[in-house]
Amino acid sequence: SRGGRLAELVAERGGLHVPCPPDLPVPRAALGALVAPLFVTLFRLGMAPDARKWLTMAQKQLGARRKKCRPDVEGAANPAREIARKIGTTIPLFYGGGTLGAAAAMRWKCDVNENAKAPAFWNTYPELDHNEICGWGQHGDVTRQVFTLVELRHGYEHPQLARRFSATREIIEETVAQVLEVQAEGETRLAQVLDLMYTGDWASCYLAFDHDVDPGPIDAITQLKQAMAARD
Repeated sequence: SRGGRLAELVAERGGLHVPCPPDLPVPRAALGALVAPLFVTLFRLGMAPDARKWLTMAQKQLGARRKKCRPDVEGAANPAREIARKIGTTIPLFYGGGTLGAAAAMRWKCDVNENAKAPAFWNTYPELDHNEICGWGQHGDVTRQVFTLVELRHGYEHPQLARRFSATREIIEETVAQVLEVQAEGETRLAQVLDLMYTGDWASCYLAFDHDVDPGPIDAITQLKQAMAARD
């Protein structure tokens, strides 16, 4: 953590606290600093003998993704830039499958909210097929102008989840502006979920830049905190 009460509690109990780097510009940039110590701890406790290998392979994949998404890669050759361009002024819906897809979808949603300062929503299979799918039954003339569905896929989906993606797309694709698919790359589960998240980090920043928005400040949250403090 970055300190605070959690660090105090750990110290009181004689535990180990791993501080996040103090120079992180925003809390959402701490993902790597939070994930890596957990896997190292699991490795040292003997609970995940392959954890170091997982981290190494994830680092390798993120390096490969960075080469594809960095600012000097133009046009369709840059997948993150292309996703941002296609989303444009529509509202993105991020759908993922299983625990990996759910984690990635929530991260993408939060990235768009905080970096691009734009609305976004997320859901996960199979849960969305029990409720949200019914919400596309009407107002298609409106929703197809407003929403872009972004499917976040990974190589560890159960076959039934893969079929759900396909079947659900057939039902709702006529009521959204477009359907985009982002496929994770990497040789392990950790590599693939971080690859999806990292692509979302890039895409949300490009979405911000496309609309002349600074991805750093979160003025609405600052304003909310000030309002809540004033009430105390």
